[in-house]
Amino acid sequence: MKNTIIGAILMVGAIVALIVTGHLNILLAIFMIGLVICFHEFGHFLLARINGVTVKEFSIGLGPRLITWKMRGTRWSLKLLPFGGSCLMLGDDEPLTTTKEDELDEKKDEAEEDGKKDAEASEDAEAEKKSELPKDEEGCSFASKNVWQRISIIFAGPFFNFILAFLLACIILGSIGYDPAIVTSVSDEVAEKTGLSVGDTITEYEDHTIRIGREVALYETLDGVPKTVTITYEHNGESFTKTYDSVYVKRYLCGIGYSYYQDGTVAPMKLTDAVGAAAEAGLKVGDEVIRFNGTEIATAADFQKYVSEHPIGADPVEFVVKRDGQELTFTVTPILTEENQLGFGYNVDYREKVGPIGVIKYGANEVGYWIKATIKSLGYMLKGKASRKDVGGAVRVVSEMSNVVEESYETDGTFYAFLNLINWAILLSANLGVMNLLPIPALDGGRLLFLFVEAIRGKKANPKVEAVVTLIGFILLMLLMVLILFNDISNVFGG
Repeated sequence: MKNTIIGAILMVGAIVALIVTGHLNILLAIFMIGLVICFHEFGHFLLARINGVTVKEFSIGLGPRLITWKMRGTRWSLKLLPFGGSCLMLGDDEPLTTTKEDELDEKKDEAEEDGKKDAEASEDAEAEKKSELPKDEEGCSFASKNVWQRISIIFAGPFFNFILAFLLACIILGSIGYDPAIVTSVSDEVAEKTGLSVGDTITEYEDHTIRIGREVALYETLDGVPKTVTITYEHNGESFTKTYDSVYVKRYLCGIGYSYYQDGTVAPMKLTDAVGAAAEAGLKVGDEVIRFNGTEIATAADFQKYVSEHPIGADPVEFVVKRDGQELTFTVTPILTEENQLGFGYNVDYREKVGPIGVIKYGANEVGYWIKATIKSLGYMLKGKASRKDVGGAVRVVSEMSNVVEESYETDGTFYAFLNLINWAILLSANLGVMNLLPIPALDGGRLLFLFVEAIRGKKANPKVEAVVTLIGFILLMLLMVLILFNDISNVFGG
């Protein structure tokens, strides 16, 4: 009880400190990460209870307990580090002779609370700790259940992450709609070869079904543009499939991405990406471009018109942007690049509202998109195409989430800050679901692998072998987390 009170005081103090110092955005980011983890563990918890398994402890966070209480046979705990969680089941990776440890802790708490600190109570508690699990509780352990019950319990965690991602996606879709893959611009060369025109909708790209504009961007970014491109598009209700040679381009780039729309309407030109030359010059995501080379820029269309009439070359260019209410000037030296391009632009900003059925349909599409994005990003990293700065962990996630919330609050208001926070939670939830299904020891996927082997063989794997493999996997996972932590600190704080 004493530790619980101290933990509650420390937690309240930390929350108040974040609010007072103006870091409510960090608190919201941590809360959203906790929600994603909590939903994952609740999936394990719910299926465990449905299958008659006793849950010893349900905890959010890692490390020492800050707040803890016991209810209906389960200890509920909030721990120091908010990046993790666990659902500890009876007999789950622990010897039967040590399952009374939490009861001992509880008895000591009760003894302190009631003033019963005599030697006899202490000796009884110690003796109870050493006793073995009663026979009538053995049927409530995780190990006592059949293989398919255990598979359902383990799979429930990642599956609940996908459910959470779907529910959150429906909130965004119901509020502002989805991003149709509408063509926004077409080069004369591609228009002549394919008949594609502005306003058409891309429905397939390189044998991939396209439902939203960001799917085209995902394949274009991570797979690259092939020399020969095949697309299917709809024009005035008719479908056309065309194959053409992609456009080879050799040009100077500033390294910026920018938005056309906000809430379905044309909006000021804000940077959505700043890499390469732009990043070196100091431009940042969220900067609003107001002048380019001395020319007033109201929207992205103004910028595109200017660069079409005055192509960017090797000479430095000047951006004047608005950031935090101030006008800042940056000189960018474009970088020469060679690449294959699609030859047409497509929407990733404009949102189109849909009815209840459309919300459900595109909610499922949204979850599928983030699952594909996670899997393809993993493949991108395994191929060695990602740099150290592309890899991030919990610290970087909190930093970027808080930055996005702060920027969107200042520029778009509370509602859009809330939607941006939800969008990050969708990404995290889908990512956590996919990552936990990887067949890596110490993750849900590693446990599922052993269980599926058991289902095929008809008998359990050697517990000692499974324990050793899991321990090795856990150690390697912890080492990876430490490396990612240092990488986060380097990326976030510029070390």
